[in-house]
Amino acid sequence: MKIVQDRQVKYYDQRHQTMKFIVGDYVYLKVRSVKGVSRIKRMKKLSPRFVGPFEVLERIGEVAYRLSLPEKISSLHDVFHISYLRRAIRDPSQIISTEESPIESDLNIAVKPVRMVELE
Repeated sequence: MKIVQDRQVKYYDQRHQTMKFIVGDYVYLKVRSVKGVSRIKRMKKLSPRFVGPFEVLERIGEVAYRLSLPEKISSLHDVFHISYLRRAIRDPSQIISTEESPIESDLNIAVKPVRMVELE
């Protein structure tokens, strides 16, 4: 049993990355498995996987973080497990305003029609 356990630990350690965030970092939030955001009325493959970036307010325990969420999604609990977070690289030229966010207060996305293009 010890030999098998050591082998599994070796395989786990090869692919495991420890992530830690400090207060003030920005992270993206994974919304595929968050219960309140999964009600988005769109095809699953077109729905967003991550939203954000959100600022980390505090670290809670070893693997949980409190985020600064906007008013639109403030109905969600603001503490998330580290597996729901992805580090955001802050590039000022690529910041999108949260005012133009398609997420409404009831956590639905407004669907806009796409312009049709005729093929020759």
